[in-house]
Amino acid sequence: MSTRFDPRALPGGRKLPATVEFDPTDLEPVEPVIAGRAMVVVVTDRMPEERADFIGPLVTELLEEEGFLVGGVVGVAADESEVRKALETAVVGGFDFVVTVGGTGVGPRDITPEVTEEILDQRLPGIAEAIRSSGLTAGAVDSIVSRGHVGVSGSTVVANLAPSRAAIRDGMATLCPLVSYVVAQLSGFDGL
Repeated sequence: MSTRFDPRALPGGRKLPATVEFDPTDLEPVEPVIAGRAMVVVVTDRMPEERADFIGPLVTELLEEEGFLVGGVVGVAADESEVRKALETAVVGGFDFVVTVGGTGVGPRDITPEVTEEILDQRLPGIAEAIRSSGLTAGAVDSIVSRGHVGVSGSTVVANLAPSRAAIRDGMATLCPLVSYVVAQLSGFDGL
């Protein structure tokens, strides 16, 4: 004896309706999920305000696409005290994520990694290596030779990126999903 499968059958002998009325205008608007508050620090010796005007909107757009609320873009000179002050302001200000752009190479004024290392409580070397590895694939030379760090200071994730457009785009694509995961862990939500 063979039984025929009825795709509308439910347990207990009930059946799904043959048609369902659906009106998309009845749906409540979905609130966007905020991944966290972010700040952008542009480090350069070439007129910090002008570099911030070029780099800031690009990084802001990429952060917003990933659900971050950008609370500011700051341009600072490649000076230890200025970089430290910008990073400490972000940490004390309660930002979830601060991304620095620039000052990660091997030049005499490239001091961003050293300053970042001094303020980090925990390092996340796997993320920094993932950025360099994806930079290699994307052909972003400055990303490949970047000495940038990624880590946590207080409850703020800090990441250093190289300043070319390719390094920024590729670095942010690699970085943002990983940072969202770390921010969730820091806030006590591990998704399990």
